[in-house]
Amino acid sequence: MNDNAGSAFARAVARMRRILVVDPNPATAKMLAELLRSVIPQCQVSGVQTDEQGFRHLESFDPQLIFIELKGPSLDGLAFTRRLRRSYLACREVPVILITAEATAAAITGARDAGVHEFLRRPFTLGDLKKRIEAILLRPRDWIEAVNYVGPDRRRFNSADYKGPRKRGADGASPVAQRILQAIKIAVAADAALSTDPRQAHRALKAQARILAQLSAGKESLKRLEAVALALDAYLSGPAAASGLQSEQVNRFVKQLAEAAPQEQPERAA
Repeated sequence: MNDNAGSAFARAVARMRRILVVDPNPATAKMLAELLRSVIPQCQVSGVQTDEQGFRHLESFDPQLIFIELKGPSLDGLAFTRRLRRSYLACREVPVILITAEATAAAITGARDAGVHEFLRRPFTLGDLKKRIEAILLRPRDWIEAVNYVGPDRRRFNSADYKGPRKRGADGASPVAQRILQAIKIAVAADAALSTDPRQAHRALKAQARILAQLSAGKESLKRLEAVALALDAYLSGPAAASGLQSEQVNRFVKQLAEAAPQEQPERAA
């Protein structure tokens, strides 16, 4: 870590006060807590042993970072993370680091798709732990609020180890164009899920409307996109939405977003 990165890491770590450890084994939880205090001396580390204990603790403790084991008695780290991401808790977006000795492809893929930020293989060293904490603090990823996935951008999963090239076709476009295309694709999927998962579809649509409004603000070429995004956000925040979204109205908004996009269009909702 160079001097600039080291200073940024020190400033980020200084703001961290509360870490939750969900581990069915008190001995390994204690060892992790000791390592964490050597990296973040001022942090309060709170430990629980099961999914339900962890969830009961979330609202009152409001952690800034969560470490959780993949499996244990009355513990499923992936299910816990998915539930956290789809909850309405204030800490639903906090970084989650999954710990396991099962470094299988299935475990890594499952962690990525559950909304985990980083994957830590056991046994691990203090250096491994610091690399994961550095990744979440210094290389944050965009938050994805979709219907079938809620969590950090999966394209850079386990970013502490990532050295390879970008692999998606959209990665060749500008960062703004990439985000616009992604937001519209999510809006299309959320529109299609209004009848099956209305709560998350509403939240996903609202998040994408705000992202699109921010990305297009002040850009003459994206003026129409901004207007539609702002209108959709107003509708989703207004009294009509409180009484139940009208699928026909949402569908019209989503089609207008797709039409206003400045590049390749996603498949439109029917």
